[in-house]
Amino acid sequence: MTSDSVTAVSTKARILEVAAALVARSPDGDVSTRAVCEGAGVGAPALYRHFGDKEGLLSAVVDHGWDKYLATKRERPPGTDPVEDLRDGWTTHVEFARANPNLFRLMHSPAMRTPPAAALEAHHILTADLQRAAAQGKLRLAPELAAQMIMSANVGVALMLVSRPATFTDESVSRRVRDAIHATVFTPEVTGSTAQAPAEPPEPHVPSTAAHLNALLQQSPPPALTRAEGALLTEWLDRLSNGSA
Repeated sequence: MTSDSVTAVSTKARILEVAAALVARSPDGDVSTRAVCEGAGVGAPALYRHFGDKEGLLSAVVDHGWDKYLATKRERPPGTDPVEDLRDGWTTHVEFARANPNLFRLMHSPAMRTPPAAALEAHHILTADLQRAAAQGKLRLAPELAAQMIMSANVGVALMLVSRPATFTDESVSRRVRDAIHATVFTPEVTGSTAQAPAEPPEPHVPSTAAHLNALLQQSPPPALTRAEGALLTEWLDRLSNGSA
C-alpha cells in the first residue's frame, strides 16, 4: 500500500470516528458535515470524496457501529439449540439499542433511503438461525416469513424503548413481546405455549411440516429431481409453509 493510500485510509477512518462520536453525543442524533469536518481537521471536499454526501457518511457511521455488534454474532459458533440462540439474539439486539440509542434510531430512520449493509447482514444471520430451527422441525412458518415477523417486532420494541422511555417503563415488555412472537413462529413443543396455531389442519400441521421438509431438502437436494423439479418443489413448499397455497 502506498503512502497516499495509507493517508487516504487514515483520513477516512478519522472522519468516520469523529462522525460516530458526534452522532452519539447529539441530542437528536443528527450532525452537520461542517462539524464533522472541523472535528476531523479536513475540508468538505475530503468528506465528499470518501462518502459522497451526508447520507453516505451517516450510512457508513451506522455500518461502523453495527459492525462491532455483528462481530460478536459472526464469531459465535451456532449452539445446539437455535431457539435459544434466537432468544439470546433478541435480548442482545435490545441491549445494543439501549446502549446506542442515536445510532439505533439512525439505522431505522426513514431518511436512510439505502438500507445499511449491516441491516441486511443482521437479517441474514437471523434467517440462518431460523433455517436451523426449521431443519429441526421447530418452526410453524417458513424461515423467511418468521424472520420478517421477529425482526419487525424486535426492532419495534427496541425503538419504543429508546424513543419513548417515559412511556415504556415496564422492564418485562421486551421479553413478553418476544415470547408472544416466538409462540407464533415456533411449535408449541418448543415454547411450551398453549396458544393455538393459525387455522390449519391439526394433523399433520402443514406449514411446519413444509418448512421442515424444505429446510432438509436445501441442506441435501434430492438427486432424483432435476433442477427445474427441485425449484418447483421449493416453490410449493414455500407457499405451504407460508400458509398461502
